[in-house]
Amino acid sequence: MQKFLDEARKYMGAKEIPGLNHSPWVLSLFKRLGHGWVRDDETAWCAAFVGNVLENCGVQSTKKLNARSYLTWGHEVPTDEALPGDIVVFWRGKPTTPQGHVAFFVGWDDKGNPKVLGGNQSNMVCVATYPRMRVLSVRRA
Repeated sequence: MQKFLDEARKYMGAKEIPGLNHSPWVLSLFKRLGHGWVRDDETAWCAAFVGNVLENCGVQSTKKLNARSYLTWGHEVPTDEALPGDIVVFWRGKPTTPQGHVAFFVGWDDKGNPKVLGGNQSNMVCVATYPRMRVLSVRRA
């Protein structure tokens, strides 16, 4: 799983373009997974980022744009056993709605919340911390 983090780190700082223009790099994430119809970088792209990182590492992704599609990818491991490079799926909005977020596990903060490296975090690729209570699943290849 370390190879996933190494690959994802290559894109740290890549971001959307504010306004009417759109990041060609973000649009390329959609196109590579078969979603070339997406023409803006305002479309949620966290799952497209995860999918591209996996595919760049020679691992099959879900090729889907919804974060929760990763709830069936790989196999689930207990949250407490998360290792760097595991995929973490979070709920967004409410636990029962279809919205979510997906990113690569980096570690824990001092309050026990997961730090993850992902795309579309503050409109860019970066490390962010999310509340542990929002974790739906930790997935391992």
